[in-house]
Amino acid sequence: MESKPSLKIGELKPGIENVNVRGRVLSVTPSRTIQTKSGLRTISEAVIGDETGRVKVTLWGKHAGTLKEGEVVEITNAWTSAYKGEVQINVSSKTELKVVEDESIPQADAVPEEFVKAPEDYRPQRGGFRGGRGFRRGGFRRGEER
Repeated sequence: MESKPSLKIGELKPGIENVNVRGRVLSVTPSRTIQTKSGLRTISEAVIGDETGRVKVTLWGKHAGTLKEGEVVEITNAWTSAYKGEVQINVSSKTELKVVEDESIPQADAVPEEFVKAPEDYRPQRGGFRGGRGFRRGGFRRGEER
């Protein structure tokens, strides 16, 4: 699979699949187990940032609890959603996380305080089930315009 260029955090919109992004880890929560419709799942959350803003990252399964404050992380093949008016990055088993050296990512105190906002009129598409292949997330793929 060909790698797509990373987006800046400020360029993120809800509903993007296969998104790549790089940012400094600004905060993390410990992993915990929650009950979902599909059973017990392990989850943790982090906030990452770059020179364009901040975004919350939800880490599921094997990735939960793996990020450390201060490191620069490259997230490949994630997807975005919106919660309470803010864009979020979702990291699943198909996502790759890699700690990288990147001097262009600002230190925590130089990252803007603003979180990326979802458009006020954003409503996720209801995809439903597709022939036993799992639930389809709404939205659009990188490269498609809305």
